[in-house]
Amino acid sequence: MELLDVLARRRSVRRFKPLPLPEEDLEKLLFALQRAPTDASAQLYSAIRVRDPRLRDEVARLSGDQEHIRQAAEFFLFLADVHRLERLLAHRGQRMAFWPRTALHFAILDAGIAASYLALTAEALGYGVCFIGGVLNGVETLTDLLGLPPGVLPVVGLAVGVPDEEGPPRPRLPRRLVVHEDRYRPYAAEDLEEAYRAMAPYSRVGDWNRVLKRYFAEGGTMEAREKPYGKVLSRQGFDPDLPKGAPFYSLGALLEEALAEARGVLFRKGEVWLEEEARAFRGEGRPGEALLIALRKARGEVPDWP
Repeated sequence: MELLDVLARRRSVRRFKPLPLPEEDLEKLLFALQRAPTDASAQLYSAIRVRDPRLRDEVARLSGDQEHIRQAAEFFLFLADVHRLERLLAHRGQRMAFWPRTALHFAILDAGIAASYLALTAEALGYGVCFIGGVLNGVETLTDLLGLPPGVLPVVGLAVGVPDEEGPPRPRLPRRLVVHEDRYRPYAAEDLEEAYRAMAPYSRVGDWNRVLKRYFAEGGTMEAREKPYGKVLSRQGFDPDLPKGAPFYSLGALLEEALAEARGVLFRKGEVWLEEEARAFRGEGRPGEALLIALRKARGEVPDWP
């Protein structure tokens, strides 16, 4: 199939026939994902092919109970993966530099591009695909379920199979609102109204704002995902202000909890003192690490002395 024909027809498929993919087609998909571009040859991504039906069922449940995850012939979970790079450097006696936010940026980008290459190849072969952002709904449990080590983070799921539904491609925004020239062009009110008109068919009732509100406005899906996602970022080592394994959304969240349990927090270079009425607990290291140690001492989770 011609590439432009694939792009013109593509849409997300959420109903699949109970048919497996031939091994030769699966090999083409796996070849495609590994041919995706990657920054500085690092390939900061991995993919888990979820084959165990019970595991697939649990992933579907955690992702919002999406039945097409269960139905699809194949389901892949794409991961941002800095762990492998860290192991490779250590294997040659080198230590990974401290660059968690930059690492996260390029690892998510690598994972997304690889997933797109696999998806586009699948569609060119006549299969249907559906990207699953809902894997972030239960991201903490999913990280444990799959045994992801520090430096590895779920990014997106991808269901692939023989489609059991048809339909037109979904609408897209007018190109001039997406493709800017030379500089970012501010949006006027008429531009925004044009966007809503163009995207109206995306909603069954012709109101795209209902979709945007459900996902992105206050009280929506993305807001609900934010804190669990932030906690996993800290736990997996992608927060520059907190040590790996820290069970907090951010340094601010850690500070807020510490102040809820103590009278005050004193920061000094290389150390933190957590003060109670008649006692104080000292932590050493970077601010987030030192405060976490002091809080654990105050809670009796680690010895205060020596």
